[in-house]
Amino acid sequence: MALPQDISPFNSQLMDTLVNSSEMDWIPSADDPKRSFMKILWTGSESGTWAVLLRWKKGYVAPAHKHLTASHTFILKGKLQVRTGILKTGDYVYEANGMVHGATTALEDTDYLFICNGPVLFFNEDGFTSYLGWEELLRIQAAHDAKKKSAAA
Repeated sequence: MALPQDISPFNSQLMDTLVNSSEMDWIPSADDPKRSFMKILWTGSESGTWAVLLRWKKGYVAPAHKHLTASHTFILKGKLQVRTGILKTGDYVYEANGMVHGATTALEDTDYLFICNGPVLFFNEDGFTSYLGWEELLRIQAAHDAKKKSAAA
């Protein structure tokens, strides 16, 4: 069927991004490499949006943080204590831009999909401690790949 207007992509190089996450390494986190891991699924430099799979072992505690943009979380398995609620397998939560909350705790071994529209800022009583955004994720992935390549040599 012919359309009355041209809807072909302006950029013919646009393609879907397929990620075989089952073949990706779990990257240990710097703050607790025995209980927190991630797979970096996608980073979007044009928008700042990023997507990761997170795996937290029971007892892992993510520090207090502020969402500098909105985020989406879907629990694939396990349970997380977030503020006054508990997220369990199959639960979804949208966190608005500007959301501030204390520590998040893995009550069970938990895997979840986290999609964020920009950076997250971590802090403690002394001030800012770190941030996580698309650029930092690229640095984390590059460091992991370099370490893996060095170990294989």
